[in-house]
Amino acid sequence: MNRCGWVQGGSPADVAYHDREWGVPVHEDRRWFELLILEGAQAGLSWSTILRKRERYREVYDGFDPAKVALYDAHRQAALLRDAGIVRNRLKVAAAVTNARAFLEVQREFGSFDAYVWPFVGGEPLQSERRGSSGLPTRTTESDELSRDLKKRGFTFVGSTICYAFMQAAGLVNDHEKGCFRRAQVRRMR
Repeated sequence: MNRCGWVQGGSPADVAYHDREWGVPVHEDRRWFELLILEGAQAGLSWSTILRKRERYREVYDGFDPAKVALYDAHRQAALLRDAGIVRNRLKVAAAVTNARAFLEVQREFGSFDAYVWPFVGGEPLQSERRGSSGLPTRTTESDELSRDLKKRGFTFVGSTICYAFMQAAGLVNDHEKGCFRRAQVRRMR
C-alpha cells in the first residue's frame, strides 16, 4: 500500500494516524482546539513525540475542553509542568491557557471556531498537487494569513509553519502525495 513519504518506516502509531486522521476535514470545535494545542506543543519536536503523548494530553487537558483549560491557574500550570507525560515547557503550557481564552472569544464572535477557520481556504479543502515528499511547503499564503489573524486575536505559538501543519492535520489542505492511497479518499471529504 502506497503512503506519503513522511510516514514510510514510521511507527505503527504514525501509520495509523496517517491512515485514519491526517488530512481529514475537521468540523468539531473540541477537535480544532486539540489540534491547535498539539501543533503548538510540537514546535521544535517531531510529530511522533506528540502522538505518543496525545492520550496523556487528553487526560491532563480535560479532554481539550477550552472552557476548562481557560480557567487553569498558576497552580494547575505548575502541576502540568511536573507531568512527564506531556511536553514540559513553560511557554507551551501557558500558551495552551492563553489560546483557550482566545479560542472562546472566537467561538463567541463567529459562533464556532469551525465557522471562523474554514473561510481561510475558501470553505473547502485546498488540494495539493505534489508527487512526493520533496517540495512540501512549510508555509503558504493561507497559513501566513491564518497565523497573522490568530496572533491579532491573542493566540500564541501560531506562527505560519505551525499553522500550516495545523491546516494539514485538520484537512484544510489535502497534502497527501499523488501516489498515496489516502489522497483520493480524503479528496472526497468535506
